[in-house]
Amino acid sequence: MTATLRTRAVHAGRDDLTDLGVHAAPLDLSTTYPSRDSIEEASRIDEFAATGSLSGLPVYGRLSNPTVERFEKALAELEGFEDAVAFATGMAAVSASLLAAVAQGKRHVVAVRPVYGCTDHMLTSGLLGTEVTWADPADVASALRPDTGLVLLETPANPTLREVDIAEIVRAAGEVPVLVDNTFATPVLQRPGRHGARFVLHSATKFLGGHGDVMGGVVACSAEDAGMLRQIRFATGGVLHPLAGYMLLRGLSTLPLRVNAASATAAELVERLRGHANVSAVHYPAVGGPLIAFEVDGDPHALIGAVRLITPAVSLGSVDSLIQHPASISHRIVAEDDRRGAGVTDRLIRMSVGLEDVEDLWHDLDQALKAC
Repeated sequence: MTATLRTRAVHAGRDDLTDLGVHAAPLDLSTTYPSRDSIEEASRIDEFAATGSLSGLPVYGRLSNPTVERFEKALAELEGFEDAVAFATGMAAVSASLLAAVAQGKRHVVAVRPVYGCTDHMLTSGLLGTEVTWADPADVASALRPDTGLVLLETPANPTLREVDIAEIVRAAGEVPVLVDNTFATPVLQRPGRHGARFVLHSATKFLGGHGDVMGGVVACSAEDAGMLRQIRFATGGVLHPLAGYMLLRGLSTLPLRVNAASATAAELVERLRGHANVSAVHYPAVGGPLIAFEVDGDPHALIGAVRLITPAVSLGSVDSLIQHPASISHRIVAEDDRRGAGVTDRLIRMSVGLEDVEDLWHDLDQALKAC
């Protein structure tokens, strides 16, 4: 019998623990690994340089770490891929994905707005040597060029929660790899690989960690693509710390429970917000999830300042509810015209619903809305 995602979330990356005689996953904090056989070490370093993979014992923490590898294995399993590569942050994961295309002579990216503000800035600025064409989903095919190395999208999108048909984008992209940022949906609600996405990216800082106390990024992909990403990670140094890998693996074990519970609360809040006199629009994706976006009739800054139970802070995916004004924070770095063109209005609020009681959250939201 094939285990459910809820069961695999608990056991993925830990299947060998009983044979090892331990219950908790080991935490390996070593930065270097001794070996008396330098000839063998040289051979294995050559292997990594050629393939991006390393067999046998670790050599150095920037190449690999056993604890981080457990998290990578677990996330790959939950997303339905052969492999995954973890990074220090979500933006380090985005950077490596772009550099992998550039390294193969494919510097052009087709991207669908909106995406996370810093991803938008990185693409628009060309800081990594890429050139971007922003396209509506229907125009992706016509935006492709011979040097297009990646089609990038986020669905549900940050912060408007706009959804894009992944399979449709994959068909439009043809032979060009598609990268889907799956941070908002997580593998609990959506697995883009099933629809043909070649890369699935997460800001692990969010729902995968789930407690607002660890940063990380991860890309699920094929073993061959993982080799390239590991070589870039080694060269650029964007490695995930072993303690972060340990905490993220632990976070995965409760991911389905947290996402499903928060999604149920979010759905109830959406219905109440739709009937609130001070709310002009509510955005909630068909896939569901713990994220809500809504537009207020009054001053959005007054609302942010008025919440008392909900945490007014950037980021999302924590056990506590977070609320922010995207035009001021997460998407401030995006040019105003581009921001508004992507639906990020000055009155848009994004809320990440946590695990608090729905009545307590509604009481706080209602009084804050009245204040604005």
